[in-house]
Parts: sequence; structure tokens; C-alpha cells
Amino acid sequence: MKIIGWTVLIPVLLVILYLSAAYILSRITVKKAPSNGDDITLYILTNGVHTDLVMPVRNSQIDWSKEVLFSNTTSNDTSAQWIAFGWGDKGFYLETPTWADLKFSTAVKAATGLSSSAIHATFYRSLREGSECIKFTTDSAHYAKLITYIRESFDRDEAGNVIHIKTDANYGDADAFYEAKGSYSLFHTCNTWANSGLKYSGQRACLWTPFDKGIFYQYRK
Repeated sequence: MKIIGWTVLIPVLLVILYLSAAYILSRITVKKAPSNGDDITLYILTNGVHTDLVMPVRNSQIDWSKEVLFSNTTSNDTSAQWIAFGWGDKGFYLETPTWADLKFSTAVKAATGLSSSAIHATFYRSLREGSECIKFTTDSAHYAKLITYIRESFDRDEAGNVIHIKTDANYGDADAFYEAKGSYSLFHTCNTWANSGLKYSGQRACLWTPFDKGIFYQYRK
């Protein structure tokens, strides 16, 4: 009975420890770095689970559409003004359109870092601010760091081009998937990736979070 008790208790305690750490560390603020004029508009966007980093399709620093092609989307809408980037587990992205489709093998691989990752890029004509879409601003120097962070998250072919994943699992007619570097795990989730990008580029962020709620807590304060 003691063995059975500990077998049940230890996983419960680990879950409590994980959730407690996620809550506490997500409430610790990494302050925004001093900037020289906040003239570049960015957004954070969530679907309730997953955080995307959103930026202009093009400005004087970069034209994302030259790497992440409009033609890789079904709509091929070249009038889009914004592009959102999210990073995550490839199996979740491509094989799990709803929670009902989640396979045990996919969940285990994602939790343990045994699977590969992908970047999900979505074009938008416009964005509407709200509780799930928050605008913030930065300067060109800090935006350059965010550009570097995202570009270095892509896996690339021998010619240095991003690798488009051809699939029917797209979420709509304005998005596409790309091969990415790194592995998803309980400690490095899609939201950890987004939060790390914010920290790397000198934006307000959490000390650490595996959930979107930690990031949005910082920006709703």
C-alpha cells in the first residue's frame, strides 16, 4: 500500500511543483530595457493557449515576405500588413487540430523533448486590440534583436533558405508551417519561446513561463 501511495503521490506533487513554479516565476517581471524612441509597433497575440509574436510584414529593417513567402499560403494575399510567428511542437501543430485528436505518443514526445519543432507563420491584413491582442512599441535597435531571435529559430536548407512544410494542416488560408530548431518540452514550450524572444529583445517579459497567461499578465498590469 505504501508503494502504491507513493506511486500516486509523487506525480501529483511534481504537477503541483511545476504549476507553482510556473505561477510564481511568471509573476516576476523582467523590465523593458531603455529605448531610443518607440516607433515600431508590435503585438502579442494568443488563441487562449499559444502566444504569437506579431510584427510588420515589412519596414526599413526587414521584409519578412522575402523569406516567409506569401505564395506558401493558400490565399497568397500580398496586401497583408502584419505577420505573426509562433514556435511549437511539430506533432501538435500538424497532427492535432483539436484536443480530441491528441495522441498519447504525440503528448509524450512533446512533454519530453523527443520530437521536432516547427514555426507557424500567419499573415494578417489588420489586427484589433483586445484582451487577446495587445500592442506595444519598441525602437529599431531592440527590434533588430527580435528579428535575429526569430530568424535564428528557423531551420534552413544548405542555401540558407527557410524550409516550408507542405501540409494540409494549415489553420486557415493565410498561414504556413516551417521547420524550426530546438525541441518542445514541459520546460521549453511555445510560450517559453515567445517569452524568451521578448526578453532577448529588451521587452517586458516574465522571468519564465510555460503558459500564455504569464506573458499576458505582464502586459495587462
